[in-house]
Amino acid sequence: MLNEKTLNHLPASVQPLRYRREEVGRGIVHFGVGNFFRAHEAWYVNRCLALPGQAQWGIVGVGLGGGGARGEAKARAFTQQDCLYSLTEVAADGARTVSIIGALREYLLAPADPEAVLARLADPQTRIVSMTITEGGYNINEETGQFRLDTPAVQADLKDPGRPTTVFGYVVEGLRRRRAAGAGPFTVLSCDNLRSNGHVAHEAFVGYARALDADLAEWIDANVTFPCSMVDRITPGVDTATRNALNAASGLDDDLPVLAENFSQWVLEDRFCNGRPALDRVGVEFVDDVAGYEQVKVRMLNAAHVLLGSTGLLLGHRYAHETVEDADLVRLANAYWTKDAMPQIDAPAGVDLDAYRRRLLSRFSNRAVADTLLRICSDGASKVRVFWTDTVRRSLDSGHDLDRIAFGIAAYLEMLRGQDEKGQTYAPIEPTLDADQMALVNDADLAAGLSLPAFDGWRDMDTTTLDAAVVAARRAIRDHGVRASLPA
Repeated sequence: MLNEKTLNHLPASVQPLRYRREEVGRGIVHFGVGNFFRAHEAWYVNRCLALPGQAQWGIVGVGLGGGGARGEAKARAFTQQDCLYSLTEVAADGARTVSIIGALREYLLAPADPEAVLARLADPQTRIVSMTITEGGYNINEETGQFRLDTPAVQADLKDPGRPTTVFGYVVEGLRRRRAAGAGPFTVLSCDNLRSNGHVAHEAFVGYARALDADLAEWIDANVTFPCSMVDRITPGVDTATRNALNAASGLDDDLPVLAENFSQWVLEDRFCNGRPALDRVGVEFVDDVAGYEQVKVRMLNAAHVLLGSTGLLLGHRYAHETVEDADLVRLANAYWTKDAMPQIDAPAGVDLDAYRRRLLSRFSNRAVADTLLRICSDGASKVRVFWTDTVRRSLDSGHDLDRIAFGIAAYLEMLRGQDEKGQTYAPIEPTLDADQMALVNDADLAAGLSLPAFDGWRDMDTTTLDAAVVAARRAIRDHGVRASLPA
């Protein structure tokens, strides 16, 4: 098994750690230890730790949910492997490298030991608290832009702040303890695919704190920084078969291997109130304004992912690379990019949108990554709202052609029905939608699904023409099939 005892006996093809792990501190606490975090932030920090003077930036991972058997099994695996794991990076041509990641120094399962998490947050050694809690995890009311105080979990944390269950309760209680002890603030760093994710995080955590203690909220607002960031790396899930294949290729016995493409990008605002790792020396781009980079990525990569994922699932495809091996879907993606997204993006200076488009097609074609369309479309209600809103709003405002946008919305709603046009079934992953909302996609009224929160981002606009086009596209898909319904 991969652990600290076996680090000196790695296969020759596996890149070892380039630092002394026993010297690594715990300067970062991260909520949401999923595959993306392990292939992205932890990978960058792992590279930093090999630089002189960077040993303090090791990471404590926190699992918030899954206090049952699954969460306990994950925590046990991290403990047994001393939080070590392998990362396999695969290029589109199949070339691969395998390296050991040791940046994660500790893993805490919050439901099992809340006080241990709070102690880490209150420890002056902790200087950054980062998170990947999904696009829908910030509990923001889309209509008002304010933090929602009415959810049962938030209400429970406000009533008993010393025993939190939400990320908001943990972070704010940790900051309260630091303030009381004179330990100073830490930076709160969102690594989720949200527009202006730092501003969203600020609204969420200060909003929670304001409901708890106005003086504490004022202190957080004045002292804690919430930098915006743009993150990018395609990182598929790892099932048992994939894990076995990765281990067979690497020669490792790793219960926690991660697979990712060989491309990675991280663009950050340099707003850290209590220091940061030397991320600029390992490929992270620090800029004054992340918004332009964020818009390029969200409105081109992420939006096309959901468009291709929904349409691909309906056609019977199951993997991302299959969609870009389908000439009809390549035409759809290119038309969306060149006619809808790119003309309405204010790209940062020096960013070539057409080169970015070509790179996306290459990245999506990576067969070795084997990214599933179900993963890509998971939590689509949140993703559509985040990834499509700006393009939809600009198109509605300017009178732009709505054909491809309407088809994309129709394909997403039809995809939620859980059956492709070959009659094969699958299970859409929509954690934020309840049974009544999911039932709307099967309503005889094909406009019923348009009331889903996925489309709240443009509900204040006149959508009469768009709504009619979505209904017509859904009817065409059902009556004539997906290919015959594809827009030009």
